[in-house]
Amino acid sequence: MTAARERREREAQESFDAYYTASAARLISAVYAVTGNLADAEDAVQEAYARAWLRWDALCAEGDPAPWIRTVALRLAVSTWRKARNRLRAQFRHGPPPDVPGLAPDRVALIEAVRALPAEQRKAIVLHHLLDLPVAQVARELGATEVAVRTRLSRARRALAVRLDGPATDPAPPAGARRPTPTRQNRKGLPSP
Repeated sequence: MTAARERREREAQESFDAYYTASAARLISAVYAVTGNLADAEDAVQEAYARAWLRWDALCAEGDPAPWIRTVALRLAVSTWRKARNRLRAQFRHGPPPDVPGLAPDRVALIEAVRALPAEQRKAIVLHHLLDLPVAQVARELGATEVAVRTRLSRARRALAVRLDGPATDPAPPAGARRPTPTRQNRKGLPSP
């Protein structure tokens, strides 16, 4: 970039900044008076100045940029106002939108249980079970080994089971009764002979 061009751009930036500082608050007040909504007024004025910056040299060459910026800001504000008015008219015509049903209690409980997990387990559960990513992909995304991810998933599932179902407890045997001896099981889960 040549020195002359850099100087012109710097001067344009300084000119725009000075103009904005001197005129933005007054224009926001004027647009606010038209719309009655400060947020809409601020949005319209910001958009008008953004559009003015794109053609700042041409606006300054024509003289005072104020009429152009004011016209754009007011048109944007009126457009926003018309859209809001049309939405209200549509709502009166068609009634309010249907109520969105709340989350089911079991879903709320699940969300709370997942939030209670340690961060690494929570990430693994979400990536694997909610986003259906394979363990290898989860491991890559978390920067962990597949064994570590499987361990996190296993621990997270156990923690969720306890939190959602409550701890698994064996009923207390009657007084004086002997507890049954656990049987060994083969790979298929059947008792060994």
